[in-house]
Amino acid sequence: MLLALLARRYIREGTLQIVFANGRRATVGSGAPRFTVRLHDRWLDWSLLINPQLRVREAFMDGRLTLEQGDLRSFLACLARNIRSIELERRPGPLARWWNRWMREYNPVSRARVNVAHHYDLSSELYDLFLDADRQYSCAYFAEPSLGLDQAQQAKKVHLAAKLRLDRPGLRVLDIGSGWGGLGLYLARETGADVTGVTLSVEQHRLSSERAVAEGLADRCRFVLQDYREERGRYDRIVSVGMFEHVGRHNYHEFFERINQLLAEDGVCVIHSIGRSDAPSPTDPFVRKYIFPGGDLPSLSEVVGAVARVNLLVTDIEILRLHYAETLKAWYERVRAQKKEIVSLYDERFFRMWSLYLVGAEMGFRHQGLMVFQLQLVRRIDGVPITRDYMVDWERSHWRGTVSSA
Repeated sequence: MLLALLARRYIREGTLQIVFANGRRATVGSGAPRFTVRLHDRWLDWSLLINPQLRVREAFMDGRLTLEQGDLRSFLACLARNIRSIELERRPGPLARWWNRWMREYNPVSRARVNVAHHYDLSSELYDLFLDADRQYSCAYFAEPSLGLDQAQQAKKVHLAAKLRLDRPGLRVLDIGSGWGGLGLYLARETGADVTGVTLSVEQHRLSSERAVAEGLADRCRFVLQDYREERGRYDRIVSVGMFEHVGRHNYHEFFERINQLLAEDGVCVIHSIGRSDAPSPTDPFVRKYIFPGGDLPSLSEVVGAVARVNLLVTDIEILRLHYAETLKAWYERVRAQKKEIVSLYDERFFRMWSLYLVGAEMGFRHQGLMVFQLQLVRRIDGVPITRDYMVDWERSHWRGTVSSA
């Protein structure tokens, strides 16, 4: 059977038993961990031969492939480790490199709006079911190993604020990709900053604006429904969390050139983004098709290279390795606990798709070279102090490490 032959190329660790629709069985690999998958469609073993990284997960999402032995996290962890070992041995050919580059580069404003709506304009109830109370939909910061999700997301905001060097009230702050407003509201409330957040999501814009009014901060924390490329103001500080992944490789120069134009001469910018610790490569096909169309994960070499071509200086880089893995694990545990509610909002297929997304992403950070980087940029070489003590001092004075601080 051709599918079994293909599986032997991928499974170098663990044992996989495949039960075909006609009842026949094939076993590949050896040793622990052990998994059994059942195919419920007699044509499925043929279709899986075409782009297995996408088709296997589509079949699971559609219920045409079920996992009979083993749990989803262990199964995807094993697949991730096996696929990673193969990826490290191979490099794509010239046609694949051209296609990947084209797919990564095309991201005009009109397409960006559609891509954002696809994911971020899902039901608000869905995000309430698994995010923290402040709706932080990006990597949390586990400043202490014992932190829960809500505390770790609060610690992330404190960590970012420390790098922005908000050393006096009234600083004008631009939040690019402002989400549901949690970071912008925190900066306005905690530091007295005047914050403008921009987002392309109608749902996020509505909720963040409502939050600003409800908290009595609308006079110095406003949210605008527009692309960052349409902004024309001038800001003392710029922050962007979880948005750079949607910019696209071809637009990196434009992005940083825009930062340069928007940032005051003595300003500070902090970019928080998922990235790759290895060579540039395309986004996972399942994530691109079903979760984040247009998403693109940069390598740090690409980002620093783009910064070097504009009038900006890199003054600090921090790599967060397993923080997002722990964040995604916490989200998945909440999703599993809320299965009934999620199925009632959408259906079983959506629940399986969302589970695949969260667990697959977690395994990307644990086994496949994904990480989060925080990049601090300035226009002037003396834009920040010459040591990092100011970050540490600010963080210690504002991080209380208690649930009440969230």
